[in-house]
Amino acid sequence: MKIKGLRWLIVGLVGLATVINYIDRNALAVMWPQISKDMGVGKEEYALILTCFMLSYAAGQTIFGKIFDALGTRVGFMLSILAWSASIALHSVARSVLTLGILRAALGVSEAGNWPGAAKANAEWFPVRERAFAQGIFNAGASVGAIISAPLIAWLFLTFGWRATFLVIGVLGVLWVVPWAIVCRAAPEDHPWLGDEERQHILTGQRPTTGDTETDYRPTWSGLLRHREAWGLILARFFIDPVWWLFVSWLPIYLAERFGFDIKQIGLFGWVPYVGAAVGSLFGGWISGWLIGRGWRPVKARKWAITLGGVFMLPALLLTIGASTPLHAVLLIAVILFGFQIAINNIQTLPSDYLPRSVGSLAGISGTAAVAGVLITTWIVPVATKVSYAPVFIMGASLVPLSILSIWLLGGRGERLVDPALAARTTNGVNS
Repeated sequence: MKIKGLRWLIVGLVGLATVINYIDRNALAVMWPQISKDMGVGKEEYALILTCFMLSYAAGQTIFGKIFDALGTRVGFMLSILAWSASIALHSVARSVLTLGILRAALGVSEAGNWPGAAKANAEWFPVRERAFAQGIFNAGASVGAIISAPLIAWLFLTFGWRATFLVIGVLGVLWVVPWAIVCRAAPEDHPWLGDEERQHILTGQRPTTGDTETDYRPTWSGLLRHREAWGLILARFFIDPVWWLFVSWLPIYLAERFGFDIKQIGLFGWVPYVGAAVGSLFGGWISGWLIGRGWRPVKARKWAITLGGVFMLPALLLTIGASTPLHAVLLIAVILFGFQIAINNIQTLPSDYLPRSVGSLAGISGTAAVAGVLITTWIVPVATKVSYAPVFIMGASLVPLSILSIWLLGGRGERLVDPALAARTTNGVNS
């Protein structure tokens, strides 16, 4: 049996896993107004619980990056999604902030695997020119998950209550594992359902995977940090990811405090910004692929796409300060997230351009840096929003140019990363 377009089915399943990932992680924020009443806690406790999630999420990015490089995408995804599904289901028995913190930590470390895993699958299943668009499909899954989660969680909450809601959404990941285990049977080189034409299209469009000492370079974590390009990615993620998480983690609370929304109203408005994010994911992938098709080097195309994303984000963040109606606010946030997804889609594709054989490790370590940035902003928000949310939007606007500059100043000219010792020996040999 041969399946035409198997690579798109693979990335579609990865995108679906991301939808589930975001439904699970957003459930707490959407239902927090009621959960906080039941537990008698406020924003400070919410920030503490979120910190537990983000600390473990930071560690999980790096840990699962290595797991995916060692065990492959098939097993890595199964481990990740089964663990996070169990964690979110167990939220139903939480009785205190301590219990929620422990369960959010378990959720964070396991959900983190989705991102280095997606980057790894993208590098394996797509030629260079298609990778950013494939990454866009995956990133669109995060946006679709956010779009679905607000109304879905609100409906489940109003129908069953928050405890049963956690149980129901925990089942989704378990159901996903079945088609993934069947479809993702092997890598493209050996997959029995992959047609010869598509196999050739995938493999010939990638950089060589054997017989090339540069491509076979697989640095350790410390080895990665010897490359300025790795630091460009690390800093870019450190600065830009907090912008996304400001809205993923705080949008429902912002709508509740700024406009007096209840959970039903959050469900009606909270999905709107993520429509912009979904469109930005696909557009960001398309634009860099289009530039590569016109003869641009991949890294140059990614850099300009990242810059374009910042052009949308920066003014929209500042304009949101003056938003006087909920519709005005969510439409401006949609523009912010549109630009964010253009940028992050291309930032997350760069590891496959730099290190074809260590994509998971580089994606994971930069993802850990992203979470470090998010942790800092997580604790700033409760303090900065005592009077208004203006300081938060100003902070987000200041982070955008720092991320773009990191890529331009440290991102190199687009060459693959090679072993510095090998490069030195080669240079010495040429010079002699």
